[in-house]
Amino acid sequence: MASKNFEQTLKDLEKNVKELESGDLPLEKALKRFEDGMALSKKCSQMLDETERKVSQLIKEGDATITEQDFDIQSPDTDHSSQSG
Repeated sequence: MASKNFEQTLKDLEKNVKELESGDLPLEKALKRFEDGMALSKKCSQMLDETERKVSQLIKEGDATITEQDFDIQSPDTDHSSQSG
């Protein structure tokens, strides 16, 4: 079986959450979905950690120092710093 990518794993996790939130599952199935969800969450976290390590390696400078910068995910239309009042 091929390994799932981050997006597929996250989609599976979201599906599990929706099923649990519906409240329609019997207790045993709900527990199984919860266990599966925890495993999927851990896998997503590991994938993100690995990606962060790769990004850190890519920005490593020639003098063997690493410059870490936060990703700015704020969209320009949500920047309220220039508004007055």
